[in-house]
Amino acid sequence: MTSSTFTYQKQKVIQALRYHFISRKEIKLMMVMVNLFALLSAALFYFKKISPLAFLLSSALWFIMMLLFWYLLPYVIYKKSATFLDRFKAVLQPGYFAIEHERGERSWKWEEFSGWMESPHFFHLYFNSRSFFLIPKEAFEGDDVHEARKIFSEKLKKS
Repeated sequence: MTSSTFTYQKQKVIQALRYHFISRKEIKLMMVMVNLFALLSAALFYFKKISPLAFLLSSALWFIMMLLFWYLLPYVIYKKSATFLDRFKAVLQPGYFAIEHERGERSWKWEEFSGWMESPHFFHLYFNSRSFFLIPKEAFEGDDVHEARKIFSEKLKKS
């Protein structure tokens, strides 16, 4: 199956990068820890066990972390990657996955991928926890989105 030619829309890519970051186990753990720390500091402040400065610092830590993972990091990665400005076609075959570009083509056996994930606008195909492709669902017309999902489910494990 071959997708139609696709490009990346900035806001959708930013959202997909957010999903990528939030889905990482280490980031989830860190967010839980920071949230627990913020709740603990709020309770300690309420019971007058810590000073307002300590509560303010814990709240600032939570706020800075949310800004980093929700805004700064996705925008930095988007700006650094020229890939999001090009036009591609995705080719899904029983033995391989390929990306076609006006300057050439590159293919990978399905075994080279470690898994996949689905977000509202993209399929994320992972080589490892930090390296992945974003394939827009818009690239597949009609029922081809369901067919692509079926191929990914058969060939790759869900991340």
